[in-house]
Order: sequence, then C-alpha cells, then structure tokens
Amino acid sequence: MKLLVTNDDGIDSPFLHDLVRALLAMGHELSVVAPKTEQSWIGAAKSRNRPVHAERAERGLGCLTWIVDGTPSDAVNIALDHLLPANARPEAVISGINVGGNCSLGFILASGTVAGAWEGVLHGLPAMAVSQEVSAGTYDQLKERGGAPDSALLATVRVSAAHVARLAPALFATTPPGSFIVHNLNFPYPCRADTAVRRTVPAQVHVPGLFTRSAEDGLHRLHWGEIRDVSPAEPLTDITCVKQGHISHSVLDYAKLGQT
Repeated sequence: MKLLVTNDDGIDSPFLHDLVRALLAMGHELSVVAPKTEQSWIGAAKSRNRPVHAERAERGLGCLTWIVDGTPSDAVNIALDHLLPANARPEAVISGINVGGNCSLGFILASGTVAGAWEGVLHGLPAMAVSQEVSAGTYDQLKERGGAPDSALLATVRVSAAHVARLAPALFATTPPGSFIVHNLNFPYPCRADTAVRRTVPAQVHVPGLFTRSAEDGLHRLHWGEIRDVSPAEPLTDITCVKQGHISHSVLDYAKLGQT
C-alpha cells in the first residue's frame, strides 16, 4: 500500500523509525511527514495564529521525508494538500508508534497521535493510530534519555511495528474511503509475535487533578492525577485488554456522533 506516516513524538522518535522500517520491510510504499518537536497531548489542534514551516529532510528512513514545525494535524494536512507528489498520494494514514498508550476516552480525545490519524480521515482516507504501552517509570526514563529505549523495550517496539505492518492492509480494506473511522491500536508491554488482537471499546475514565495547586509563583503545573476507570464490566475495554497482555483494537467511528 501507499501510506503516509506521521506521529506526535517528533521526527527523531525511534518508535517512528522502527514503524517505518517494519512497513517498508512488508513492501509498503511510504511518505513520512512528522512534527519537528514532540506534540503530545495537543489533540487535533492546528496552528491558527502563526505560519507553519515544512521542509524536506534526510533521516535515513529510505523514503520521502518531511519535517513540519507544527502539530500532527498540521503535518498531515500540509502533506496531503501540498507536499506529496501525485505519484505518492497515499491510500491511508498511520500515526505512531506513540510513546505510551492512548487508551480510554480521557486520552484518545487529547492524543496528538490519534489526531494525526483523524486528519487523514478528514481527507477521506482510512487511518490508524498506534501506541506502545510503557510504565510511568519507563516513560520518564525515555524522556531523560532523549527517547532511546533499552534493549527489552526496543525488542517489543519492533514486534509491535511488525504487527502494524501485517494488520494494516486488512484493516484498511474493511474501511471504505470517506468513512469517519480511525482504527486505534494499543500494544502491551511486552508484545510478542503471537500476542492476540482483541476488539475493544474505549474505557470510560474520569481524570481529575491533572494540575497542581498554584505554587508561590502562581503557576499550576501538570502532573499525573488519579485515573478513575468507571467503565461497565462489558464490553472489553482498551485499558483492560492491554493490562491482560493483548493488543487492543478499538474502532473509533466518529460518524456515529451525528446519529440520534
């Protein structure tokens, strides 16, 4: 397939690079357009109040690559409308692999990774968002080390990327062009070649207390609050699925928002 790949962790994320390698190894034809810097938790924001710069880049990925000084939504929008040559017009968009999970309504709606996929949907293309679950401690270590995973995590990311490359054609084949569907995949840690894929729904969570009380300087700072899962016992949620060690596949059908 001809695919456009983006992410929200930025052009230099090793998770993005391993996804690209896995997709190329399966024979997919790729273009990569990613943000210049990390854009996590920015949702579907677009750079309304400033111009956005895009440039060709060489990152050794073996495919056409651009860097966009903006959000994931900026990157996909500009790519599809202005950057890609006619012979590289994609059949679908894949966003990821995200550093950390994107499970539950509380995080899906805030996710820059999901938003990158959603921007493809707004152009009439099938799309997939893919995320790798990591512990809070591992996430902090990754940020301290510039995003470089240790050997165990790297092995899991590469297995997860291989799953994406294998699953993408079949999932996109079931998604008609023009439908408002994002396939949201979350991979457990560890992930193996035989890890099963389960259909899930986004968990229903409350996420209070994401900001501290104001400090002496009068500023509130982001911190991890208590995540309260208030989902019913059935059907299987993305959070529960990943905790059980399976790959979560939620079909986010935004067209249903317009139905009564």
